[in-house]
Amino acid sequence: MFEYTTKDTCCKKIGVKLNGKIIEDVEFTGGCNGNLKAIRTLVLGHNIDEIISLLRGNTCKTKNTSCADQLTYALEEAYKTSL
Repeated sequence: MFEYTTKDTCCKKIGVKLNGKIIEDVEFTGGCNGNLKAIRTLVLGHNIDEIISLLRGNTCKTKNTSCADQLTYALEEAYKTSL
């Protein structure tokens, strides 16, 4: 599983497992447990391009990012390292 260290979010790390561009698993460390479990459920089985286009730029309160936004960067990095 690829591990991504987040920036400026309550969630400190995101683990991502891909099969090509399909999301097989996502694990969040820290953050809002209920919301992150919901995000995980919603993204499993989807293409990373679809999820990136939906969640990129999502912000949390006064921050310029969010756990969902950071997930998009984790997905990109996980895919790049799998090539």
